[in-house]
Amino acid sequence: MSRTRPPFRADQVGSLLRPAALKEARARFQAGEIPADELKRVEDEEIRRIIRKQEEIGLQAVTDGEFRRSWWHFDFLKALDGVEGFEAQAGIQFHGVQTRAEGVRVTGRVGFSDHPMLEHFKFLKANTVVTPKMTIPSPSVLHFRGGRKEISTTVYPQLDAFFDDLARAYKKAVKAFYDAGCRYLQFDDTVWAYLCSKEQLQLARDRGEEVEKLPRIYADVINHAIADRPHDMVITTHVCRGNFRSTWVSEGGYEPVAERLLAGIDYDGYFLEYDTERAGGFEPLRFLPKGKKIVVLGLVTSKTGTLEAADAVRRRIDEASKFVPLDQLALSPQCGFASTEEGNLLAEEEQWAKLAMIVDIARNVWG
Repeated sequence: MSRTRPPFRADQVGSLLRPAALKEARARFQAGEIPADELKRVEDEEIRRIIRKQEEIGLQAVTDGEFRRSWWHFDFLKALDGVEGFEAQAGIQFHGVQTRAEGVRVTGRVGFSDHPMLEHFKFLKANTVVTPKMTIPSPSVLHFRGGRKEISTTVYPQLDAFFDDLARAYKKAVKAFYDAGCRYLQFDDTVWAYLCSKEQLQLARDRGEEVEKLPRIYADVINHAIADRPHDMVITTHVCRGNFRSTWVSEGGYEPVAERLLAGIDYDGYFLEYDTERAGGFEPLRFLPKGKKIVVLGLVTSKTGTLEAADAVRRRIDEASKFVPLDQLALSPQCGFASTEEGNLLAEEEQWAKLAMIVDIARNVWG
């Protein structure tokens, strides 16, 4: 029951803790003490190191740890045509802490051309002997957080045109990554979890959003973006409730969106957070169609260094298999280990121990 096609039985979300050498180089670059090519040299060196580490652990898919990014989402979005970063009035509010006060806004027609992350992927692919995995934010992320007020009314008097351009831009992105050699692409997406949160839904209503329409709109954009992918390209999504310095944003089970997300969007796999009660039970997984789609259970937390008991993880896999055939399940951390460059509150050694445990459990469960 092992898999030769992603997502793999033992898999990972994407981001990894930034090592001290990389943090120091980025700080020196921002202070004007070193040039861009010196920062790139350090990034290249550290990425090669973590690729080897992931391979040694036994992971069948590796990432670059998002080592060239500051944020899991903003870095990609700012490099789209028509999108710019800006200094916001406040950061994103997590449980007891705020992020840096940054944001993105739409100032022109949204498009995809000459994106720097294509080169990031090519470097990853050239330096691994296993499957290189690329992670980018889902198109829904560009809209949900800022909403109408961060989308130019001059460029887009009506939001239908914005969503059309957004879908076309991501369709181009999918093709561009495929042409660069990517066969495993992931859309990271906190929005579907926010749509399960009464608090986040109310905040969206306060921003003027018609939240009841958003699931259909987002599903249509995503389906358009991925519809023409070649048969040998796997596209997954990752859904979590926020991940910054080991804290979180939202809570609520998947029931409100499960049918549309699992059965109504043409993803090949779903990395779903399931490390705490905030994610609810496994019952919503009943909406996963029988067949080829895979749910990757995020049962191992990336927020603390405490290693889960392997038997407890296996029992939770057994619980999930009451709603989804075991052959349509896999295992991963609940999120990345560093959705922003600050990273979660655990040590690198603890991070690697968790990933190694996931590989061991997957071998035990699926062979």
